Amino acid sequence: MNNNIFLINKPLKWTSFDVVKKIRFLLKKRLSLSKLKVGHAGTLDPLATGLLILCTGKMTKKIPLIQQLNKTYLATIKLGYYTESFDREKDEIKVKNFKFLTFNDIYKLEKVFVGNLEQVPPKFSAVKINGKRAYKKARNNEEFVISPRPVFLNSFEIVSINFPFITIKVVCSKGTYIRSLANDIGKYLNCGAYLFDLKRTAIGKYKLDTALQMKFFETMLDKK
Repeated sequence: MNNNIFLINKPLKWTSFDVVKKIRFLLKKRLSLSKLKVGHAGTLDPLATGLLILCTGKMTKKIPLIQQLNKTYLATIKLGYYTESFDREKDEIKVKNFKFLTFNDIYKLEKVFVGNLEQVPPKFSAVKINGKRAYKKARNNEEFVISPRPVFLNSFEIVSINFPFITIKVVCSKGTYIRSLANDIGKYLNCGAYLFDLKRTAIGKYKLDTALQMKFFETMLDKK
């Protein structure tokens, strides 16, 4: 159990650190350890679910390598609305009726949002601005600007269209904000959009299909 890599299906509304704390507590108890190094290899927002990779003991040295791997996401985006956080954390504001959009308009996104892109992270994010987290500044209503950052989208696929929702599958580089991608899609379509639901399905070769539910992980430890 120590010096290992665990694939966890992060529950909705849990922070990535919540998962780390819970797994550390369970393993320390099971292994009768006073200390145990546990870390995750790539955070997920509280409103996102899916694959979270945890490393323990000496395997925490692999975290930087895992963080460099491409991520795969399944994202549902709501058109016609905007939120300050670019997701469901903040109240939605109606921007524009989306009914002028056609299926062809949506499928054009597959050619627009692929390859090298410039992306501005959300103000409600952990990005540091002059040593302070952006989300703390945003919650204090401070004025600040986040500079665009280069990201790379390996692939962008329309999975389904059910207006006002579209679901996409994206394979992208480290540092890509799917919330920002949703916001950029809203700007491109000229109707507004925000991230309604997000699931990470893969990190490199590691797949969500083989990840453990938190309750199952706890039960598994109890049986050993």
